[in-house]
Amino acid sequence: MRDLLVAMLGLLLLLALPMVFPQPSLRDFLIYVIAYGLLAMSLNLLVGLTGLVSFGHAAYFASGAYVFGLLMQSGAVSIPLAMLAAVGGTALLALVIGAICVRLKEIYFSFITLAFQMFIHSIILTWVDLTGGDQGLRGGIPRPPFLGIDLGEAHTLYAFAAVIFVLCLLVMRQVWQSPFGYTLRMIRDNPARANFLGVNVVRMKLGIFVLAGAMASMAGIIMALFVSGAFPEFGFWTTSGEAIFMIMLGGTQVFLGPVAGAFLLQLLNHYVTIYTHHHGLVLGVVILLIVLGLRRGVADFAAAWLAERRATVPPAPATPEPVKTKAAG
Repeated sequence: MRDLLVAMLGLLLLLALPMVFPQPSLRDFLIYVIAYGLLAMSLNLLVGLTGLVSFGHAAYFASGAYVFGLLMQSGAVSIPLAMLAAVGGTALLALVIGAICVRLKEIYFSFITLAFQMFIHSIILTWVDLTGGDQGLRGGIPRPPFLGIDLGEAHTLYAFAAVIFVLCLLVMRQVWQSPFGYTLRMIRDNPARANFLGVNVVRMKLGIFVLAGAMASMAGIIMALFVSGAFPEFGFWTTSGEAIFMIMLGGTQVFLGPVAGAFLLQLLNHYVTIYTHHHGLVLGVVILLIVLGLRRGVADFAAAWLAERRATVPPAPATPEPVKTKAAG
């Protein structure tokens, strides 16, 4: 109930911001934060929760965007059906790839995920008749109204993206706090002991791999709706690198840390590119300062600092109870 209340308050805040500050640039900035924040959150299911560092997570971001865009361009399905098909198709793709990847450990796992991502990226580039090649999906993505919702209107599209974002966060929060989530933490910390206790480590890793891929596809769908297209950059290794940067900036152990990292990275991208052409250098310096100075993400550092403050605050002295005396008979 507490998580549900926080989610409702967060959704109300997201919906209220464009009303208080009606500039279109703020709304567009928030949609970028929503899409890439959801991508980073899905990747943190692997990195922070399970200890699996994937360099190829953007493959599922691109898969969701392209499958959704192609289905909408066909004109045969509605937006909700196209979203379900895109998420289901991406989950199936993650199941096939994950069945191979999760059997490997550490750096071998990381590099084979990168290899699969580059394979998918090459398919996007070479299958020009279907994907448009390096030009992306041509002709835009239709947004026909459904259930009285018109995503062709900018404010409605933003509200729709915010609702999807909060719902996905609720799903991931339940996984984070569930027995399944604590089993994944045990696998992260000591896989040998987890296996000794009877946990099917491969099956558990595969399950979270598929869920992370499905959540990444939702981020891709939001981005495809926003830009009215899908582009090869969605599946390039730099997109996975940005997701990892967001996790490094925000933190891995606080649930909403990757969202904070996405906000910081998009904020830096926005302002750095305005004032200098050397945005890569500036971003690299900022990330180095945070990683080397704080030695953790911003959200992780803030949570640890608050915990230390609570530990150092002395407890309030107990109030002595009044002495009770018997009344004279």
